[in-house]
Amino acid sequence: MLDFRDNLTPVNRAADDLRRGLPVVVAGADGKGLALLPLELANGPALDAFEAVAGSGFLMVTGQRAEVLKVGHKGWPVVRLKRPGWMESADLAALADPTLDLASPLKGPFTRIDHPDTDTDRAALKLLKWARLLPAALAAEIDDAPALAAREGWLVANSEAVLAVDLSQASALKIVARARVPLAGAEKTELVSFRPLSGGIEHIAIVVGDPSRHAPVLTRLHSECFTGDLLGSLKCDCGEQLRGAIKAIGEAGGGVVLYLAQEGRGIGLISKLKAYSLQDQGYDTVDANTRLGFDVDERVFAPAAEMLKSLGFSAVRLMTNNPEKVAALGRFGIEVTERVQHAFPPNPHNIGYLATKKSRTGHML
Repeated sequence: MLDFRDNLTPVNRAADDLRRGLPVVVAGADGKGLALLPLELANGPALDAFEAVAGSGFLMVTGQRAEVLKVGHKGWPVVRLKRPGWMESADLAALADPTLDLASPLKGPFTRIDHPDTDTDRAALKLLKWARLLPAALAAEIDDAPALAAREGWLVANSEAVLAVDLSQASALKIVARARVPLAGAEKTELVSFRPLSGGIEHIAIVVGDPSRHAPVLTRLHSECFTGDLLGSLKCDCGEQLRGAIKAIGEAGGGVVLYLAQEGRGIGLISKLKAYSLQDQGYDTVDANTRLGFDVDERVFAPAAEMLKSLGFSAVRLMTNNPEKVAALGRFGIEVTERVQHAFPPNPHNIGYLATKKSRTGHML
């Protein structure tokens, strides 16, 4: 059995290289694997370097993106496509990024490689998501993945560790700093920061007052939203939900807001902005995410459960309209004794967003 905590560092390092447009290798337990280059960063030099080692390769996209490309995906989460000879760097980027569809109309049709997705295939696109990149890659099969990686200086990540990275990183969260920070609406507040042992991204607990550890604590799980929380964007209700939760918890005498580093329902800020661009073209929030190749919601709430346990809480009264948050905390060992309604009036810019939440993702609004 792998010690997933020990394998977090190679996964994070491989993700960092992908963000730099460098090839990496995802290896299975048998030593076979995939050389991988993110399509959105496959510029001329990167493409030349990859092809010199791995050949022309094939394309890998998610089932959601394959559907947009009019490719039958047989329900597979990952779909391999033949790489047409005409596809160069700009074409590859356009294949990955639907915001380029209008400027660079896709030249298909594309031919599916009849290859049911494997753990290594799923790990390859999971690693791209972990790197906050679009889940589309140029790939090539490698018989001796560790040897090729060592020879070329490419980083290698174990497929099993990649697939488990969400849960293993959550289990490795540790408190690294805490300080009193008076907030508007809740002056008696402490911020507690959590960082995984691998040095990954931090999450913050906003502890208002001195809530009892012997009763369900009033809690809000809030995924960070740069545009809404900081800039006051009117496209969503995130800023209102964050500030409203802090104020309501202060008035109730205490509780916790978990500020989770899961921008854009887990797809990252840049991909969220791409989704916004697609919304300007008429797609709703659900279709925008899936056109990019993502699931409707990529978030995992294991970090929230681990943070609550570390703070001494085992049961919550959860401020949410999202039934998945209630179910997820239960799966990860936190009892939800009550769902507390937490909604705000719409404005002309987010009324469609809220309607989509209600009709397509089951939010109780």
